[in-house]
Amino acid sequence: MKASDLMRTDGVTFAPDAPISHIARALRRLSITGAPVVAGDQVIGIVTEIDLIARHARPHAPRYLPLLDARIPLTGGREYREIIRRITGLTARDIMSTPAMTVDADADLEDVATLMVESKANPVPVLRDGKLVGIISHADLIAHLEEAAEPSAPGSG
Repeated sequence: MKASDLMRTDGVTFAPDAPISHIARALRRLSITGAPVVAGDQVIGIVTEIDLIARHARPHAPRYLPLLDARIPLTGGREYREIIRRITGLTARDIMSTPAMTVDADADLEDVATLMVESKANPVPVLRDGKLVGIISHADLIAHLEEAAEPSAPGSG
């Protein structure tokens, strides 16, 4: 079975400038764990519940700034700027995870499952020729496993 056989094509996407309040509301209202951030026809990242939670898990960011300042010489400021951007972010672009872990529409489901386990990616955008065509979540794979494990009805085999 291929990713294209299981993917959902009615998924939500966010523009890079989508406010985090809009993202949080959409994730909760639609009962989804995340969605791709798309610019033009390219997936540039993914915003998940974890990205939102991580942003709000640091309500006292200023007290950490002296600790982060000590790291500037080691990273040339790049890591510092990234941490500050995620702490204070207001839009999808600010808090999204990059790069988004994606799979090709022709990928085997075993490869999708392996990617999800190894990278903790959820959901996973599905691409065809570099363009978003669907999405697969943990729930989609679990539903597939449940269906595959169902015994055949008596007399149906």
